[in-house]
Amino acid sequence: MLSASSAPVVEATLPVVGENLEAITTVFYETMIGENPELLNLFSRSAQATGEQRSALSGAVAAYAAHLIGAGPSGVAFEHVVDRIAHRHCALGIRPEQYTMVGRYLLRAVGTVLGDAVTPEIAAAWDEVYWLFAAQLIGREARLYAEAGVEGADPWRSYAVANKIEEAHDTVSLVLVPADLRAAPGYHPGQYVTVAVDLPGAGRQLRQYSLSQAPTGGTLRITVRRVRGRGGAPDGMVSAFLHDQVGTGDRLRISQPYGDLVLRPGDAPLLLVSAGVGITPMAAILEQTARTQPTREVTVVHADRDPGRHPLRGDMLSSGARLRSFREVVWYEQGGPTGAHTGLIDTDRVPVHPDAEVYLCGPAPFMQTVRAGLHRRGIPDERIRYEVFGSEQWRPAPVAA
Repeated sequence: MLSASSAPVVEATLPVVGENLEAITTVFYETMIGENPELLNLFSRSAQATGEQRSALSGAVAAYAAHLIGAGPSGVAFEHVVDRIAHRHCALGIRPEQYTMVGRYLLRAVGTVLGDAVTPEIAAAWDEVYWLFAAQLIGREARLYAEAGVEGADPWRSYAVANKIEEAHDTVSLVLVPADLRAAPGYHPGQYVTVAVDLPGAGRQLRQYSLSQAPTGGTLRITVRRVRGRGGAPDGMVSAFLHDQVGTGDRLRISQPYGDLVLRPGDAPLLLVSAGVGITPMAAILEQTARTQPTREVTVVHADRDPGRHPLRGDMLSSGARLRSFREVVWYEQGGPTGAHTGLIDTDRVPVHPDAEVYLCGPAPFMQTVRAGLHRRGIPDERIRYEVFGSEQWRPAPVAA
């Protein structure tokens, strides 16, 4: 909790910080990266170009401040936010000592943007907010590293590509086996790994990919869609490398599996909703359900540009055939075979059991549309679990005057 002296200061200044988040994040990011270019290795070049990466941290800190003064997500909801960020950080190999540098640059950016308005009292209050947030993350990340068996500063393990499979247009799967001959790690369907690659002229680049099959005990599988730049953003450097340069027998550096979009215990009807390559965690969840709960009712909903871009459909139908009750519903923007819907997904036409547990994965606009539609149809947030590709944008709620 915030100290008695800091709470009113944060409450009074949160609206101003929130209004200036874009400027603060720009100064923070450009200053920190400019003075520490090695940190470029942690960030996606396409996310940098769009500004997506810049907003994630400062927005989360501001949302945490709102939570501390009772103007943001509830305690349970924000614990979920902390858990999700911690999983992301562990998959990137973030270490506790990096929080000191990030905090210094973030608070410097606040001072640069807001100028003389940032008194020593205000600076101290926001420093307290940052370190309360950092302490929660550091503690959760330490537990996740311990659970994953990661020791020291090197979180990576070498894997060999055992097979490369063309799944759909611009989409391939890589089947990976540990190169050290030790067993592949256990994981929960829905989790992801980070791939670390060294690119000429770009240094080490890290990207996270969902594991697209249920645990087998021997292999991991990731399914990668080639990222095409839009609106001036560059093409995906890592996805292009994995498509064009990596083949059977090559080796990759891979993190341990992390992520909180995992199947919760229970036997309620499942609704798995995805768009594009967001189908990857759903394929793993569906395969696991077919293996362990063949009598469970499952509905799969997927949206894609056209049938030729629909990855892992054969896997999904194969898993569905092992279930007593299975239904597939698809939307294709450019039309498809008989039985498929044309256009964008219409949540009013999605079969929704009133007791369904829902899992979502896809681009942020898709997620927002589907969640809003499910809310209108009576599915509460506590029964909707989701994974957004890209950084989540956290904004503090307005504080009443």
